[in-house]
Amino acid sequence: MLVEATGHLIDAGLLGKALDVVTAGGGRYRVLDFEIGHTTDEPSRVRLEISAGASRLHEIIINLGTLGFSELEQRDADLSRVRRNGVAPEGFYSTTNLETKVRVDGRWRPVRAQRMDAIIVVEGTRARCVKLRDLERGQQAVVGYHGVAVTPDTKRREASDFAFMSSDISSERRVEAQAEHLAGLWRRTKHDGGRVVLVGGPVLVHTGQADTVAKIIKQGWVDALLAGNALAVHDVEAAVLGTSLGVSQRTGQPELHGHMNHMRAINLVRGAGSLKGAVKQGLLTRGIMHALVQARVPFCLAGSIRDDGPLPDTEMDLIAAQERYAALLKGAALVIVFGTMLHGIGTGNMIPAATQLVCVDINPAVASKLCDRGSSHTLPIVTDAGLFVANLGRHLNRRAP
Repeated sequence: MLVEATGHLIDAGLLGKALDVVTAGGGRYRVLDFEIGHTTDEPSRVRLEISAGASRLHEIIINLGTLGFSELEQRDADLSRVRRNGVAPEGFYSTTNLETKVRVDGRWRPVRAQRMDAIIVVEGTRARCVKLRDLERGQQAVVGYHGVAVTPDTKRREASDFAFMSSDISSERRVEAQAEHLAGLWRRTKHDGGRVVLVGGPVLVHTGQADTVAKIIKQGWVDALLAGNALAVHDVEAAVLGTSLGVSQRTGQPELHGHMNHMRAINLVRGAGSLKGAVKQGLLTRGIMHALVQARVPFCLAGSIRDDGPLPDTEMDLIAAQERYAALLKGAALVIVFGTMLHGIGTGNMIPAATQLVCVDINPAVASKLCDRGSSHTLPIVTDAGLFVANLGRHLNRRAP
């Protein structure tokens, strides 16, 4: 079997990974052609011959496909008709977040709306990703692996800014320098007209950084925010009652009956009808949610089974929440996750590899899980999110361009 790949194969480490995949799968390889790029922007090209038993060869080709290697044989993708709504044909191709093309009528067609874990549907000469639940009877879905080409995730990161922190997941890096570099990337993204989406957990409030995040929002640095019910609840609790999870934001000590405060915050917003209503009525005068409403920055609060209340703004329909997340992520150039594994991984699965994803979390497992789920474009910053945001706020202490 002949396979090939094009991209920054050496500095991205993909060639070595590909050869490991072959040998680990019990196969053998022979390098037929290897053309190395002569500049930092010029891609390299490699062509390999893979040999193994039939079952092992199939598995090896599948694993190589996730690295961006595609079969050299020029044949159209195999299509099969969807028989039932929401049910894919047997042997369907499940996508990665990498840029993908399919061969239809002898020509390679780009797959639109690229995302992970979707089905490729071909409509005439166009192809697009469709979520499993959205498949409709009669659609033509790609099955098997023939005629599918995946572009490796070898987009060169800005070496001066992130090369020092993209090689592994480690906490042994200086927070001040990391915050400064992220602020630089954030500033350039906005200067170039790119959208920046924040994904936040309640740790932003627990660590006392709600006002810092609110200021960043008011200065125009944020184009959308994705979170759960908890971030908004504790943000309102801190803004109105001065506590977060019943702990005083001023003294750091639990307050008497403070465990009731988050419920009081929920009740206040429910009484006002919404977060926007609470701001309009003067009940909510500061914090992250206040800044989002005042600056008219769109947000989505995705609910879960553990949510108290919930707030009227929280979307408890999971499918509707996923759709809203996807809509707010559309066209994002930079996504930054602060202290939330659930919403961070969910977001990582929705965006293509071309979107820069930065994960700030004190738990290395969060960044590891994002990478393991296929979000290989994740840049991990393992540190306390509150400390990091405080430093980040100082570097972004001006209006967005």
